Amino acid sequence: MIRQDVIDRLYECQVIDPRGEKIGAVKRVWVDDRTGDPAWASVHTGLFGMKESFVPLRRAELRDDQLCVSVDKEQVKESPKIEATDDHMTDEEQAALFRHYGFGKQGTGPDGGGRQPMRRPGSSQQAGEYGDHGRPGQGGRDAMTRSEERLNVGTERVETGKVRLVKHVVTEEQQVSVPVSHEEVRLEREPITEANRDAMGGRDLTEDAQELTLHAEQPVVSKETVPVEQVRLTKDTVSDKQTVSGTVRKEQIEVEDSRKARRGR
Repeated sequence: MIRQDVIDRLYECQVIDPRGEKIGAVKRVWVDDRTGDPAWASVHTGLFGMKESFVPLRRAELRDDQLCVSVDKEQVKESPKIEATDDHMTDEEQAALFRHYGFGKQGTGPDGGGRQPMRRPGSSQQAGEYGDHGRPGQGGRDAMTRSEERLNVGTERVETGKVRLVKHVVTEEQQVSVPVSHEEVRLEREPITEANRDAMGGRDLTEDAQELTLHAEQPVVSKETVPVEQVRLTKDTVSDKQTVSGTVRKEQIEVEDSRKARRGR
């Protein structure tokens, strides 16, 4: 049984059916207008959470942050649409819910008693009827809690790719300038004088020949493999900033008087 002192904990609770399937999150709570006991909870269901369905709190249990109810998910999704204008349920709306969930004959409540007027906690009521039943935990005052979503931004380490160090053999053409030398023949003539005439000899006419071997340098190419450098992969951590954005929702509280005139926010 859901008591009055846990109403605050019901908001945004995940509603779980007997098979353990999630139905939706509690958005509003409806209490018996006579006793103030929680009787119904409106839950946002559907693919995008746009449909509001009513779930009976009969035999429901609050377990941590989950509200375990006694009806199936499909039955909740097929429940009749309730307008509940002015934060109160009409007799006709209650009767429709009772018929849908099979709570006895028309005109009886979930526990077998007669239907009682239903309202949201904190909505207007006659003072002194059963005391001041505002939202629990508010010092007896009528109040509501305004909530809003906030972005929780953090970081996670993800793999962005792999880098490999690969060695290939390539061929390229090189040109090297090498200094070389060679021998050339130069003809020298020395005149005959009285001083060297006898040394030279050869007064008679004869034939003669002299041979001189010439040399030259030419480039010789060979190859050798020598180490020239070492290459390795290392990692550096670089810090940067990125801007993230997201859509958040927040609740707004408005005050309306009995003439439906909007007076402030």
